[in-house]
Amino acid sequence: MSIAVALTTQCAYCIEAHIENAIKAGATREEIAETVFIAAALRAGGAVGNGLFAMRLFEEAKAKTI
Repeated sequence: MSIAVALTTQCAYCIEAHIENAIKAGATREEIAETVFIAAALRAGGAVGNGLFAMRLFEEAKAKTI
């Protein structure tokens, strides 16, 4: 969980610390890879939501100029 949060906040120092802790706790390479993909999907989800918001704002602003 801590690695996923560090990945989404893009904190290099946090990522390093949490990876070291995960290794000490016995995490596997496959578990870390799964975490990376889940964090990427979550982060991309935010981009999609905000992207749709931006598109709506564009359409509203464009309509005001016509």
